[in-house]
Amino acid sequence: MTDLSLANAAVAPSRRANPPVRPEVERAVSAAGVIGDAARPLSLWERLTGVALLRRLVLLVAVAALWQGAALWQNNPLMFPTFTAMASALVEAVLRDDLLTMAWVSLSVLLKGYAIAVALAVALTTLAVSTRIGDDLLSTLTSMFNPLPAIALLPLAMLWFGLGSISLTFVLVHAVLWPLALNTHAGFTAVSDTLRMAGRNYGLTGPRYVLTLLIPAAFPTILTGLKVGWAFAWRTLIAAELVFGVSSGKGGLGWFIFQNRNELYTDKVFAGLAAVILIGLLVENLVFRWIEARTVRAWGMVR
Repeated sequence: MTDLSLANAAVAPSRRANPPVRPEVERAVSAAGVIGDAARPLSLWERLTGVALLRRLVLLVAVAALWQGAALWQNNPLMFPTFTAMASALVEAVLRDDLLTMAWVSLSVLLKGYAIAVALAVALTTLAVSTRIGDDLLSTLTSMFNPLPAIALLPLAMLWFGLGSISLTFVLVHAVLWPLALNTHAGFTAVSDTLRMAGRNYGLTGPRYVLTLLIPAAFPTILTGLKVGWAFAWRTLIAAELVFGVSSGKGGLGWFIFQNRNELYTDKVFAGLAAVILIGLLVENLVFRWIEARTVRAWGMVR
């Protein structure tokens, strides 16, 4: 053993017995600002602006006020009625003109076509991710039919199926199927290879592989496709009803708008448009947000 080793061996026990003591330093706490002070209770304004529903209601009230002011300035009820006149016509249409029944007629047809389109989109995308032929089939069909406006098929639908709910359902299926299939397939292809290999290792194949792995992993994109498909279907339905209106002997919201336009009841025309908007808002904020809160947000997939 060298002299240096002996010296280190002699010093080491003393260092272990008496470790160095660091000097204590006390620093003054800097003053906390308004933002980020966890102990400070939120003000009434901060609590109110933190409620998303209240913010959106304020925006709607602002739009209604602008509408009322512009209509009063123009002073032409036949061309542009005031917001209060539209609201009064909407209440009258609900109470006297059976607007709720017309809205249900439209929604019942829409839900039927929407459900059929969702089932077809799931079948096509399942086939596309399972086989090369299915992928080629989906790519070819979407390239052909997705750019084709659904309302352009209305004359053929009337020729094939006549005036009724079947023609409307056919047009709605076309409006929903292709954007939903494209979004679903894009979500499937974006699933990471790690998840795919994990599913294969667990023996997942075919429909079970799609239902238990691909759909949950791609659900944010699928949910976007469902929203886009709903918007396309709702617009297509109103446009189709404006063309031939009645469905199985009963008129929908589009027919209500068309009929009042012919009779120059502009306030009721705006009331019908407002009903279309309100139903769209309800579906978006109640149905789709409920699905989103219990799926992708609960899973931590979106912020």
